[in-house]
Amino acid sequence: QVRLVESGGGLVQPGGSLRLSCAASGFRLENYVIGWSRQAPGKEREGVSCISSSSGGTTYYKDSVKGRFTISRDNAKNTVYLQMNGLKPEDTAVYYCAADCDYDSGSYFNFGSWSQGTQVTVSS
Repeated sequence: QVRLVESGGGLVQPGGSLRLSCAASGFRLENYVIGWSRQAPGKEREGVSCISSSSGGTTYYKDSVKGRFTISRDNAKNTVYLQMNGLKPEDTAVYYCAADCDYDSGSYFNFGSWSQGTQVTVSS
């Protein structure tokens, strides 16, 4: 069965860090462009970050997370990560893996609903 499962969310204070994981099963993640999207309460889903396939040499970040978030992939573990540092209350959202996105400009993210996401809450 083909699946993407997110984990690593939680409650963190402003300025804190979390590392999200997107683990794939049923297929080799290294062959695919993968990204992260998020949806805050009452807002539309938005693309956050994207990484190219294979070695992941090209990445995209939404302007508001540049310098704070880092996307990476471990093909041996069939997992893509999102390291989030310097978290802000406005980062509060449910974060989802995106199975396909535009890693050059971020103009496209696949927001298909095949996973439940992981909740990130930034609050003091």
